[in-house]
Amino acid sequence: MPLTKGIDNKIVGYLYSAEKERREVEKITDQYPELNLEEAYRIQEKLIQKREEDGCRRIGLKIGLTSKAKQEMMGVHEAIYGYLTDDMLTLEWEPIDFQELIHPKAEPEIAFMIGEDFQGTNVTAEDVLRVTKYVAPAIEIIDSRYINFKFTLADVIADNCSSSKFVVGSKWVSPNTLNLADVGMMMSKNGEIAQTSSSAAVLGHPAESVAWLVNKLGEVGKGIKKGDIILSGAISEAISFAPNDSILVQFDELGSVSFSCKSSK
Repeated sequence: MPLTKGIDNKIVGYLYSAEKERREVEKITDQYPELNLEEAYRIQEKLIQKREEDGCRRIGLKIGLTSKAKQEMMGVHEAIYGYLTDDMLTLEWEPIDFQELIHPKAEPEIAFMIGEDFQGTNVTAEDVLRVTKYVAPAIEIIDSRYINFKFTLADVIADNCSSSKFVVGSKWVSPNTLNLADVGMMMSKNGEIAQTSSSAAVLGHPAESVAWLVNKLGEVGKGIKKGDIILSGAISEAISFAPNDSILVQFDELGSVSFSCKSSK
């Protein structure tokens, strides 16, 4: 049975309070096992609208499940997306306060800065590169509100795909100056190598991931806007971190991005 507007609003309040109070909650599908992906995206949109009512501003989107292996593991055939808001953007030189998080993990990404409004349903990677002004190294900090990071696909979509914070490096370059299909990446925690991979892990090419996003948004009459930051997808598995940890991600040709974590206690 389809979820009603009342149930939608109840779920939005449930997830929003969990985020605000920085506490874990049971996944939605424990109570509403019939929740489908269309309903989950509808709840996600209402959740972002709720954040906007509190003064947040949309500044872009992020793409998840961009690894074919991860899609197979989740039993799905396509990626998922969520929204980025201005309060999620974190500056490299400002330590992240662990007390603002629940059980965070860091993912290496390539960020796209979009140079013009863009919408469609038959968009290619080449189209994406044409409208991309810059790309930059980035780290997304995911922090699911669900207990032990355990959820179904519908749960994570409704929860804005575990969006929490993100850091973008200071080096922005034209996508035409490097081979985005094969940018090597190394992620370290406290000086120890934690992950190595290549941008090819993101649907074969990060611009393919962004093209998927534009086409998916186009199906519901939406698009991306000039100035949007798009996180194109995790290049490797996420790693957990704790207070006093520091994370560094280094990309061939693209530069590096890092953050440190503190505890306010």
